[in-house]
Amino acid sequence: MRHLITLDDLSNFEIRQIFRLADQMRTNLATWSGFCQGKLLATLFYEPSTRTRLSFESAMERLNGRTLGFADPHAASVAKGETIADTARMVTNYADLIVVRHSFAGAARVMARYANIPVINGGDGSHAHPTQALTDLYTVMARKGDVKGLTVGICGDLLYGRAAHSFALAVARFGGNLVHIAPQVFQMPDWVLTQIKHLYRQVPQETSHLAHVIGELDVIYVNRLQEERLPADVDPETARSSYLVNADVMRDAKSDAMIMHPLPRVNELSYELDEDPRAAYFEQSANAIPMRMALIASLTGLEELILTQPPAREVSVGGTQCGNPNCVTTFESYLEPEIETHVGEESIDSCAYCGQSYPNTTSFEE
Repeated sequence: MRHLITLDDLSNFEIRQIFRLADQMRTNLATWSGFCQGKLLATLFYEPSTRTRLSFESAMERLNGRTLGFADPHAASVAKGETIADTARMVTNYADLIVVRHSFAGAARVMARYANIPVINGGDGSHAHPTQALTDLYTVMARKGDVKGLTVGICGDLLYGRAAHSFALAVARFGGNLVHIAPQVFQMPDWVLTQIKHLYRQVPQETSHLAHVIGELDVIYVNRLQEERLPADVDPETARSSYLVNADVMRDAKSDAMIMHPLPRVNELSYELDEDPRAAYFEQSANAIPMRMALIASLTGLEELILTQPPAREVSVGGTQCGNPNCVTTFESYLEPEIETHVGEESIDSCAYCGQSYPNTTSFEE
């Protein structure tokens, strides 16, 4: 049984296999329409969602499966104080696969630990959003052929944006060159930078203004400001102004650059670009369906697709409590701290739940 909590749960080969399957599903849906007949997908959304939840439900329906779940945690047993572990144990009896979105970083890992069916992370706090990253990679590869060698600018709220975190790690992993564009207080968090440096031997370029680097970029990936996670003294409009993408800015961009956005957009991406041939965000949204269909099919029985295992990560139980106040271990008292060791060019230690680097990990320096 396999889960998808972060992209580390898949090897590069497996990711490319899923993309090839998504290509087949996009062009010949009828061949796969009965694959999940009789199977149930539980969608457990503790946080609001439109695109992720509906695209998973659409993907399951197109495979002739069915869905059940909730989009309002106040109408579920969590409102009575039920733990994530107990919810996982219960839902295991009702479904064949779980997609979970939660405000706690690491909640999907807890769900996977206590469920006896595959679990997919639909976004956990400001930690990760692996299926969005798969969709984004798939979209880039569909237009550009590959990610390797491309210069990818990730703009916006990089501190709290889980889609930005997962996409940045994916781009570095597949050989792309990263440029991080955000006001200094919203730049990429240290735990992401640490992984990019130590695992993929890359030091991303950082700037606070998109206009300074627009001409270098092959991919312009825009994120909304996570206003629901912002400090009260930060003005959203002022923060957005340094990376606003509109027709004036795009005059200096490459003619074959592509503009991406995981959506929804809130004033950071102009509507006047919707007809620009470089705009790829609605294509990106559409690609989420075949990609998630391929992922569901893979995790629920297409065993010949999964031919390799991802790189091993060592996990040790106990030790120092994670310092991330939004880590699930802060809220679910039965969980012990766990330290995960990633082995790449150098070994780094991080919280197995939320990815936060532990103090003994070398700090990120250029």
